[in-house]
Amino acid sequence: MSLRNPPAPAWQRLALPGADLQWLPQWLAPEEADALLAQLLDTVPWEVHRIRLFGREVASPRLSCWIGDPEAVYVYSGARFVPRPWPAALRDLRGRLEDACDARFNSVLANLYRDGHDAMGWHSDDEPELGAQPVIASLSLGAVRRFRLRRKDAAGQAAAGEGLDLVLPHGSLLRMAGDTQRLYRHALPRTRAAVGPRINLTFRWIEPAPARRPARSRG
Repeated sequence: MSLRNPPAPAWQRLALPGADLQWLPQWLAPEEADALLAQLLDTVPWEVHRIRLFGREVASPRLSCWIGDPEAVYVYSGARFVPRPWPAALRDLRGRLEDACDARFNSVLANLYRDGHDAMGWHSDDEPELGAQPVIASLSLGAVRRFRLRRKDAAGQAAAGEGLDLVLPHGSLLRMAGDTQRLYRHALPRTRAAVGPRINLTFRWIEPAPARRPARSRG
């Protein structure tokens, strides 16, 4: 007897002290992941984001697109990003991810790594508008790449030693929550391997600007 709605796959908890990391190595079936990758490659308005690094404005080493509800304005590395409207494919995916991750999302950062030369440097998703303990759902599509997490040192930089290296397969879903962003930095390093394109979608909740402003005393 077949089930109309098969049970959801069980999350695998990843051991990293102080962090809340769970993942599903194959959240999307290969056929669905293939179709979503092809659709996003063709329909997302990919662009080079300019960010501030060590006091200089530089081009990010990948293509990106900030997508979300109109109020989900995001300030990152000295740049202000106004969201583009939701494409149909991501609007539908958003609800499924909210159910899977038991969280709400009003935005997604889409990153396109064209080959092994494109990368993401060490950082934490810890901007004030994300809140103290953000839930971030990271969906990987396309080429398999290595994702690294390292404990922050006293200066807030990635320290050698305590951390985790994770290979992210096509269609895998990583859920980062709790104190993960406060305690750890993460990166997607370059690789010399001949790899094809990879898309990473990080869904998150951005607090609308009015909610972030403290009330002024009228006394």
